[in-house]
Amino acid sequence: MAVREIREFNRFYTNLIGALDYSRHLHTPFTLTEARVLYELAHAPRTDAADLRVELSLDAGHLSRMLARFEEQKLVTRAPSEQDARRQRIELTTQGHAAAARLEERSEEAVGSLLGRIPPDDRPRLTEAMRTVRDILRERDAERVSPAPRAVLRGTRPGDLGWTIGRNAEVYAAEFGWNDEYETLVARIVADFAATCDPQREAAWIAELDGERAGCVFCVRDEEPDTARLRLLLVDPAARGHGIGRRLVDECIAFARSAGYTRLVLWTNDILTDARRLYQRAGFELVAEQPHHSFGRDLVGQDWRLVL
Repeated sequence: MAVREIREFNRFYTNLIGALDYSRHLHTPFTLTEARVLYELAHAPRTDAADLRVELSLDAGHLSRMLARFEEQKLVTRAPSEQDARRQRIELTTQGHAAAARLEERSEEAVGSLLGRIPPDDRPRLTEAMRTVRDILRERDAERVSPAPRAVLRGTRPGDLGWTIGRNAEVYAAEFGWNDEYETLVARIVADFAATCDPQREAAWIAELDGERAGCVFCVRDEEPDTARLRLLLVDPAARGHGIGRRLVDECIAFARSAGYTRLVLWTNDILTDARRLYQRAGFELVAEQPHHSFGRDLVGQDWRLVL
């Protein structure tokens, strides 16, 4: 029964949104898959081809041919990654950004037209139902990624704050070459948290894998009213692939909601690809980015926001 209902809904919804003939539906020369790739590139600058393939579950050959077409159309540029020459960095050109913006605008118009046919009083029920479907399927996906209950989240204990400072410094130095400026920043954030933490409005979590510290995240009050800030998300390299990062982000979001905040914000850098994908999956939106020189490197800082 459940299988039949899901398949019937899939047929209904794909027809409703024009997925079967996406190019005609939105008056665009791109297929649905091509449009999604452009969307990902527009919302995650300097994405590696390998990340795109994993994120969208695309065949490597299919994605390579698609990117080659985009390059011929001057929509993207391709170059070896600065972090790993074996990986290929993909960036949208000015034309590519324009194409992605047109797709975004037409998609917004299409959804707006769809909502226009629904009475305003029914819209919250519709969006809540969609959110429920997404959350349930996301939970099942998280269980598939980490089937064994070896990873746990807990509050901080003696020694955890020192570990947070030291492990952040070690990981970012090893993976990105950041200098001790970053360790100083982390130490300052942790010290401020320890000195002024309001347990009703602020919290920190440590992830453990088989009893060993494996990650952390902090939720603190921001200067902006009714706003919380996610800070110091870290998953130890040896513990990656167990869904820990997603669980830490979800825990931070749930706490911020329960504490009465209306927004959750964060600052990161564009080279932190894995973290940015976690934020995107959780619903964060990129609101600003700015080049800067910090931690001994030229970086592009990004501000992300989630409306709670």
